[in-house]
Amino acid sequence: MFRTVAELVEMAKTENIPISEVMIRQEMDVKEKTRDEVFAEMEKNLVVMENAIEDALKGVQSVTGLTGGDAVKVQKYMKEKTPLSGNLMMDAVSKAMGTNEVNAAMGIICATPTAGSAGCVPGTLFAVKEQLNPTREEMVRYLFTSGAFGFVVANNAFISGAAGGCQAEVGSAGAMASAAIVEMAGGTPEQSAHAFAMTLKNMLGLVCDPVAGLVEVPCVKRNAGGSSLAIVSADLALAGVESRIPCDEVIGAMYRIGKQMPSSLRETGEGGLADTPTGRFLKEKIFGVSV
Repeated sequence: MFRTVAELVEMAKTENIPISEVMIRQEMDVKEKTRDEVFAEMEKNLVVMENAIEDALKGVQSVTGLTGGDAVKVQKYMKEKTPLSGNLMMDAVSKAMGTNEVNAAMGIICATPTAGSAGCVPGTLFAVKEQLNPTREEMVRYLFTSGAFGFVVANNAFISGAAGGCQAEVGSAGAMASAAIVEMAGGTPEQSAHAFAMTLKNMLGLVCDPVAGLVEVPCVKRNAGGSSLAIVSADLALAGVESRIPCDEVIGAMYRIGKQMPSSLRETGEGGLADTPTGRFLKEKIFGVSV
């Protein structure tokens, strides 16, 4: 079993297998299940993600009215104009936001690694799918690769905003997606690690400040940022760009930064954007609470 990214990469190199295969074998061993059983379990997650995106692109709205419909707006924009950041990037943004819009509308999503950050992995997967044309197996492996890196973060730092700020949620989710993109695009395990590190270190210090304490604002649009950064970092890694700070050290830095954050910036809805005049107004409007 691996505990660090360094160990994960070394296992992949030693066995001459992709990171996804390392994770599959670990799941088989830990859960005492066959390869087919482990694959079937993960494919169920893929189906949930696929359905959430389909629902989002039909248009959803949260009960509060704070979020919903933005994924559809982006898709419309892509059809009518040429996005400055390119169709693949904006498709990922649309599908990442859409997944979180479904979450806010009380729909079914797959937490990757949390509900608040659930858009980055599927958003990027179903966007790069249009360019890389993966098989269904390769799409499932995408989830195993992202899961392998998420496993390391969960065991060495944290993945919840309450514990470490949004750097721990969308930061981890975007980084997980970036590593998986690299493997799907034919990159090496080392390049996956560099992509992960570059994504996470560019989100260090990101606070968790949900307006009115709800997983809507700014959560939905942060998934847009996380997914776009994931694609950029994947391209950088595939181009041969390396993170000067090793992946495990970046994770360690994220952990220490999270521990230093005041509680007002860790999902309590007391600071940051939640404590702006508009943030306080929206809380009062939704809950009828004077703030």
